[in-house]
Amino acid sequence: MGSQVFFRRKVLAILFLWVSLSVHAQSKIESFLSPSDSLNLKRSNTVYISESVLLGGTLVGLNQIWYKDYPKSSFHFLNDNDDWLQMDKAGHLFSTYHIGRFGAEALAWSGAKKKQQLVYGATLGFAFLTVVEVFDGFSQEWGASWGDVVANATGTGLYVSQEMLWKEQRIIPKFSFHTTKYAALRPNTLGSSWNEQILKDYNGQTYWLSANVYAFAKAKFVPKWFNFALGYGADGMVYGSSEIPSGEIVVETRRIRQFYLSFDVDLTKIPTKSHTLKTLFSVFNTIKVPAPALEINQFGGVKGHFVYF
Repeated sequence: MGSQVFFRRKVLAILFLWVSLSVHAQSKIESFLSPSDSLNLKRSNTVYISESVLLGGTLVGLNQIWYKDYPKSSFHFLNDNDDWLQMDKAGHLFSTYHIGRFGAEALAWSGAKKKQQLVYGATLGFAFLTVVEVFDGFSQEWGASWGDVVANATGTGLYVSQEMLWKEQRIIPKFSFHTTKYAALRPNTLGSSWNEQILKDYNGQTYWLSANVYAFAKAKFVPKWFNFALGYGADGMVYGSSEIPSGEIVVETRRIRQFYLSFDVDLTKIPTKSHTLKTLFSVFNTIKVPAPALEINQFGGVKGHFVYF
């Protein structure tokens, strides 16, 4: 599945949470955003109805915009696990984790018990993207991907397992992006503008696992918001795989995996009594804070970045 699709889903999921949390919040936004101490049926119904309408509408719209112009087929699987050096799989993990996190946090806001948050909220991303895989499976152009399903399950499992083990999220998937020279070589595929490239150009995308140092070390001298991040990216990918599609102009590039070590900030650990700020911090905690980074590629090359995006 193309990167632009799952990133659009991620954006729609973030918008869904924001709408569900702020639809009644005008003059009393702080009171509205404050989580309920016990189950608030009005809030709970708002969450479930918002999820059904917004995610259901997204699927209908996706079917009309993305799939309707392509021929249908019987349900089938497509092995795309070698494409884009698995950057798309990292994106699936990232998306399911955060859609599920937003779903669980929305239910926490309504006063739902932890079990409900995990069963009906945290699994939201996996359920949503599984339906998208079914769409892919019935499309002649694509096909359902077991690799995508495994990545989706891993993203959901990462959130649920941490809640069950630690009752908090100590390791958070994050995202960063920078423009690259490769988009100009295939603008229709990798994007012709910045807003397209952030969705399509895997060469500029980096996915991170950002771990909270204080949560593991419990050292008093470590700020509670301080994180250590391990990143994964790739470079030299003009085509999805090493096999050049027929009819394409051959562009010689060296496909390479890149690993990063860097620092980060867990925005949700910044002390504040403002529920408005807490909500904003939760939304923007999907993005890796620009910071110095050490890059190590699969061939042993090492490079330092004063500030890495």
